Amino acid sequence: MKLKPAFNYIINSISYGVLFAVALLLLIPNLNENTFINKLFGIEEKNSRPLSYAKAVNLAGPAVVNIYSEDIMSSPGYGRKARRTTTLGSGVIMDSNGYILTNLHVIQNADLIHVILQSGQHFPAELIGFDQVTDLAVLKVNASNLPSIPQKTNLQSLAGDIVLAIGNPLNLGQTVTQGIISATGRSGLSNTSYLNFLQMDAAINNGNSGGALINSNGVLVGINSRQFTESNPQLNIQGIFFAVPYQLAAKVMQQIIENGRVVRGWLGISATRYLADAKGFLVESVSPNSPAFKGDIQAGDVIYQIEDQPINSIVQALDIVAETKPNTALNFKLYRQGKNVETKVTIVEFIN
Repeated sequence: MKLKPAFNYIINSISYGVLFAVALLLLIPNLNENTFINKLFGIEEKNSRPLSYAKAVNLAGPAVVNIYSEDIMSSPGYGRKARRTTTLGSGVIMDSNGYILTNLHVIQNADLIHVILQSGQHFPAELIGFDQVTDLAVLKVNASNLPSIPQKTNLQSLAGDIVLAIGNPLNLGQTVTQGIISATGRSGLSNTSYLNFLQMDAAINNGNSGGALINSNGVLVGINSRQFTESNPQLNIQGIFFAVPYQLAAKVMQQIIENGRVVRGWLGISATRYLADAKGFLVESVSPNSPAFKGDIQAGDVIYQIEDQPINSIVQALDIVAETKPNTALNFKLYRQGKNVETKVTIVEFIN
């Protein structure tokens, strides 16, 4: 029977509390906006920071340089001065000891190459070598302890990844554009035109070429290369730009530093069909006097294994060959008229 007084006590307490709260709100209308209540109950209002890629840009930006290439053309005729033309571009410091990646078309035919860092430091640059297939070139400046761009050797880029392009478009100074990867390229050395590249919609303008394409963590994704062009001037093409994937660019740079050029293996066949049932690709033709010809690979053969690697695509097979050192013998396994055949093929260097 003691429950009733207790119940009445609780009801009365709640009523008094409600009346007190109403009175406070009437006397102080903006009390509900007062931070005192929030602090009293530990509800600290925090302003959420806007989404920003500033950290990524701060990490990568110092390693993106401006490149000015001068072509000195002497004019015939007495008393005439030599004409200088300057090409604008960007580059990426890949190593703190001064190795810089850029596009070949940025420095092609240049007599003088100047590199300017974000800090304002100015260096003359030496051309170490280049690769026409990927439109990449490696420069070297005589400096150390330079800011190098963050890199991740096992980086895998996916369509839909957010990317930032950093460069010096139209000589406006370091500029960042943002987009996504529209389609992924490959990391092999075999030449299949635009299939080598990352497609993106981050804007690339004159001067961006050779700059860095980074992800939202500031890690290098690729080297900005070019805008898609079409011979039909009536087509208004927008949002299609290309970059050389990081893994491919790193392979090219390493070969240029070691050899002065990119050395690719060559087999000498044409193939466009991968046969899923046979898990191999069909050889459609063989070039005369090619390594394939000398190794007794014939049109109509289905190659399903090179050395110990099963073949899952034509591209993969071409990359295996392209990345093989010339004068190396590879073991090919193939089907020929329903029979298993093995043959040795000595790969030679691809001459562009």
